[in-house]
Amino acid sequence: MKPRKAVITAAAPSQRSLPLQRFVDRDGLEKSALQIVIEEVVSAGVEEIGLVVCPGDQDTYRAAAGDHASRLVFFAQDNPRGYGDAVLRAAGFTGREPFLHLVGDHLYVSREARRCAQQLMETAAAENCSVSAVQATRESMLPYYGTVGGRREPRKSRLYLVERIVEKPTPTEAEQTLIVPGLRAGYYLCFFGMHVLTPAVMDILADEVGKADKVGGADQVRGADQVRGADDGRPVQLTPALHKLAERERYLALEVAGDRYNIGVRYGILTAQLALALAGGDREDILAQLVELLANRPHAPHRP
Repeated sequence: MKPRKAVITAAAPSQRSLPLQRFVDRDGLEKSALQIVIEEVVSAGVEEIGLVVCPGDQDTYRAAAGDHASRLVFFAQDNPRGYGDAVLRAAGFTGREPFLHLVGDHLYVSREARRCAQQLMETAAAENCSVSAVQATRESMLPYYGTVGGRREPRKSRLYLVERIVEKPTPTEAEQTLIVPGLRAGYYLCFFGMHVLTPAVMDILADEVGKADKVGGADQVRGADQVRGADDGRPVQLTPALHKLAERERYLALEVAGDRYNIGVRYGILTAQLALALAGGDREDILAQLVELLANRPHAPHRP
């Protein structure tokens, strides 16, 4: 479990421009979000990177990758059939090897010397199985993340055996099936946007795509209007495939010593930029500017 390859997905219509956003990184240099994610991957020892994009975006992403463009291999998701289908587009690239997977609309800030991806890769190598990074996340954020239920591994404070995974659960569903002993009340283990996965997940995704095609074709023949036809197929998501992976083989979740920042949510770009700035060498200057900004902020208007 020492992946040489990584797969980054950036093909969702609502996501395609986010990796191109510019940030000032921790080293004070301006970079695209894609560059920052690639540096995260390369620091963990990955040699080749497969990037799943919308057709026609290859040149734009190659330019945004900067000095790392030569590491990229592109895969176009010409028919947006879901997150799982996007990952499957890189199946020929990963082959029968384990691989590191990240989403293109998250940035990561570690709380220790090792970057988040390095922590994850070292855990996967030590445990010799698939490992997903997770973060204790407050209940109000459940609509944005896949959520893990499981139990803590003995004598390993931040490692959990995955037993159940639900995509964007309701608070009621999470309270009933996803509470993990030891977490604060109202917090759940949500995906970090970073996984080390065995080739078995590609087999599962291929099966799911095949089933979706069959169902889509049958419904099209019956004239159903609730399910996409054979040309489009039903959306194939990654989370159900990961749940099946947990049923087939040992699968762990690591509570990474770090934080993830989803730049696709409201104020996500602002929050990520502040996190990067406060983790870098200009921290004191940034704090001083924030204090000044808050001190000069006008009082909010009274609301009856």
